[in-house]
Amino acid sequence: MKILIAHNRYQFAAGEETVVYAERALLQQKGNDVSLVEVSNDSINSGWSKLKATTSAIYSLSAKRLLSAEINRFQPDIVHVHNFFPLLSPSIYDACINAQIPVVQTLHNYRLTCPGAKLLRDGKICEDCLGKKVPWRGVLHGCYRDSQVQSAAVAVMVAVHQIRGTWQERVDAHITLTDFQRQKMIQAGLPESKVYVKPNFLFEPSLKGSKHSGNYALFVGRLWEEKGIVTLIDAYIQAGLTLPLKVIGDGPLQPILQRRVQSAGLEHVIEFVGWKEKSEVLVLMQNSQFLIFPSIWYETFGLSIIEAFACGIPVLASRLGCMAELVEDGVTGLHFEAGNAIDLATKIAWAQTHPTEVAKMGKTASKVYEARYTPETNYSQLMAIYDKVCEKYSVSC
Repeated sequence: MKILIAHNRYQFAAGEETVVYAERALLQQKGNDVSLVEVSNDSINSGWSKLKATTSAIYSLSAKRLLSAEINRFQPDIVHVHNFFPLLSPSIYDACINAQIPVVQTLHNYRLTCPGAKLLRDGKICEDCLGKKVPWRGVLHGCYRDSQVQSAAVAVMVAVHQIRGTWQERVDAHITLTDFQRQKMIQAGLPESKVYVKPNFLFEPSLKGSKHSGNYALFVGRLWEEKGIVTLIDAYIQAGLTLPLKVIGDGPLQPILQRRVQSAGLEHVIEFVGWKEKSEVLVLMQNSQFLIFPSIWYETFGLSIIEAFACGIPVLASRLGCMAELVEDGVTGLHFEAGNAIDLATKIAWAQTHPTEVAKMGKTASKVYEARYTPETNYSQLMAIYDKVCEKYSVSC
């Protein structure tokens, strides 16, 4: 099969990029011919370029021409869009329609209904714009980059393409990463018959053997507010936890949190490891007791959750959104109330004093990974979606 992937890369690498490149590698490994059209937000480096990029997100003729040219050159059987915002824009769907090429869109966030893309405002879940044709509250609150002007441009993009029926008619299949996300996107107005669930997967060297020799807990993620890192640090400070914690990742909150940890006298307990290569992360994960995933927004998936499962360790996760779906309470990990530092501290203390139960949950998590999140399983799911879409065009993919 010939597959054209379209992706708008962020300035700061995130899990989304990991998924795009892993999926491309998997498709190529299975003998498919894959072309990647990728643009980068690195070009957005000034106030004017930011405003221009945000407004062009509504409809970019240059992006449409770019994709049309690659379609003419590559002659794909199907186009798979990952992120179109802001430089590619929904105009690329029209390029596909003009060429009569089936379109699949993976939804890595909630941008189609929420200007801020996360259904989160002021650290709280917000569904004010969910399913609304015009997400005006997102403009009122400046949900995109804390700017009413830029939020207005994103809201216009959402509204124009809601009214135009872009998401409903110009995309043949939307891929969500969990059933929770699927239900939210159906609430947002996507046709139920066009929304499929296909999780992410771990495309890494084989992880064999259980180590778990390190007596520490682990956090992996960007040090941003929505990732719940503040709740985690609060849990340690308020409860005086003594189980060593390694924090992998960087971000704007790092210096603030480090100062708080030092003020609390916990620098010997909490170690900020910084950004690490994936291979290093997996080694640290294999040697840990459990992963803590304290996000305060719904998330669309949790790649580090299935990495933990692959390493045979359980996950302490927020009882919220996709996390409550991926992690089964008392089976593959523990749930705690999102944003509740005391509840999280209680679960950490329990896990620290119940190593046998934690080890059992880790073994179950490993089995869940093998059953649901391997490359082989994921490839079968993806190809089934491609085949379904191609049927509508009466072509063989």
